[in-house]
Amino acid sequence: MTNVHQAASVGYTANADSYVRGRPDYPPELAGWLAETLGLRPGASVVDLGAGTGKFTPRLVATGARVIAVEPVASMRAKLAAAQPGVEVLEGAAQAIPLDDASVDAVVCAQSFHWFANGEALSEIHRVLKPGGKLGLVWNLRDFRVPWVAKLDAIVNRYEGDAPRFYTGEWRHAFPHKGFDALAETHFSIGHTGSPDDVIVHRVRSTSFIAALPEAERVLIDDEARALIEAEPELRGKDVVTVPYTTAAFVAVRK
Repeated sequence: MTNVHQAASVGYTANADSYVRGRPDYPPELAGWLAETLGLRPGASVVDLGAGTGKFTPRLVATGARVIAVEPVASMRAKLAAAQPGVEVLEGAAQAIPLDDASVDAVVCAQSFHWFANGEALSEIHRVLKPGGKLGLVWNLRDFRVPWVAKLDAIVNRYEGDAPRFYTGEWRHAFPHKGFDALAETHFSIGHTGSPDDVIVHRVRSTSFIAALPEAERVLIDDEARALIEAEPELRGKDVVTVPYTTAAFVAVRK
């Protein structure tokens, strides 16, 4: 698909398995936000835009709304379709959503909007939304206020290059947009619990720009992550650890 950043198209194609293993779930409180703020319920329709392997898709399915997943990377679509056989899965991108004008009640971008945060994508989202429809943006973010998490982020951030990231705030420059009201913001907390290999090493491996690196470099980064685990008393020798996350959720209403 057009306008897909190389780090996303290469990285997610190369390492979709680590994406499934390493990415955290979403807080249960988000169910109320989806229902009350985005209006998702039986009879409504929602696009999961940049749906990836479908990590967020079950949250949308649980609302009872009709869910249409749109994803440009073929390997991610395949995993999503296998995991969510009741969901319509379409090849598409934020600048080319394969749906009719004013055809859906909501569009949700979970862990994805920073990849296509520009006026062209917002205009295309505006096109497929019904008047008064909602655009929801959701990100899970490691809580870098915890010292060892900040050290883990420092390992990851050295390799980001020009890949878009939430934390830079660049995605906010897509707003204001003439087709949408101002963004409203909500925050939740959640922990990602599992083996250190899954929730730390594979989470790092699932980062697009790291997944796009040659295998030899990825192994070195694995070694750095494991060295951090061994160096930190909160992590060392533990079979199960918890990585703290905050979830940022935004909504903008289509004018």
